[in-house]
Amino acid sequence: MKHPRSTLSPWTALSRRTVLGLGAGLGALALGAMSVATPTPAAAQSAYPSRPVTLVVPFPAGGSTDLVARLVASRMTGVLGQQIVVENRGGAGGNLGSAAVARAEPDGYTILMGTVATHALNPALQKKMPYDAVKDFAPISLLALIPNVLVVSNDFPAKNVKELIELLKAKPGEYSYASSGNGTPLHLSGELFKSMAGVDMVHVPYKGAGPALVDVIAGHVPIMFDNLPPSLEQIRGGKLRGLAVTTKERAPSIPDLPTIAETLPGYETYSWNAFFAPAGTPKAVIDKLNAASLAALKDPEVSAKLADLSATVVGSTPEELATHVKDELAKWAPVVAASGARID
Repeated sequence: MKHPRSTLSPWTALSRRTVLGLGAGLGALALGAMSVATPTPAAAQSAYPSRPVTLVVPFPAGGSTDLVARLVASRMTGVLGQQIVVENRGGAGGNLGSAAVARAEPDGYTILMGTVATHALNPALQKKMPYDAVKDFAPISLLALIPNVLVVSNDFPAKNVKELIELLKAKPGEYSYASSGNGTPLHLSGELFKSMAGVDMVHVPYKGAGPALVDVIAGHVPIMFDNLPPSLEQIRGGKLRGLAVTTKERAPSIPDLPTIAETLPGYETYSWNAFFAPAGTPKAVIDKLNAASLAALKDPEVSAKLADLSATVVGSTPEELATHVKDELAKWAPVVAASGARID
């Protein structure tokens, strides 16, 4: 029995085989091209950064936080090979800019200059926070500590911390202290002092540290807790009497001024600045940012300018910063509760 002859010509069969072969070859080429064009996550991280990085400062320009941010960012630009662009996004006591970074893409191209306010005080002061200070951020590095200072007007009778405590205990509620505002780090420095020393003095909040300092110099309010940099010039110029700095150790910029802890053991407050990224940022990216920030802090010009601000350079690991934030939250929550301060 003869088999039926195929209706396809040899040329038609060849053409079909050729097309199928070409299709398979082109498919392989396409897959190969895709594997070359689409980098793996590891490759993308190793190329980081490939464009400018935005550093959000959640306070207006010109303050100590902004100055530290711009100083460190300028040196990190050279280390990373991409510009670090500082963006001031103030509002809500630092919450506005911080919340924006918490919601940003976790790719390392948006980072935050966090402070004691954004990551320790605001969570204790506000019932409804727009972010979680621990869960919504990946720590990068604790950069620097900036001391606060206890100052009094020149005609105030107490000449040191011991005399101040004795005076306040003898006349509870008779004296007042100024701060930069309700719930600010300077206000809570005063509340911590009251709690630890067992004294009573009346809090007078101002709309900023500048107006408060003017009134203390004039003697309208006798006592104030201030950031050291703006008060330092007034102390040196004889317009204010500095009683003590609030850090554990004396400030190098004014080493003759004692610490509060020398009279009141365990007392310590300061402003601090640290870099954070959104939670979920890859570890390789965090490590690069950490290394760049540490390199910037070691630059002689940067360290000298930070010293001019009375800042103590830290330069921590991400893990050390994470521990620092948790410790600060635990420290300030009871102080805020005892003060009765709320911002809602």
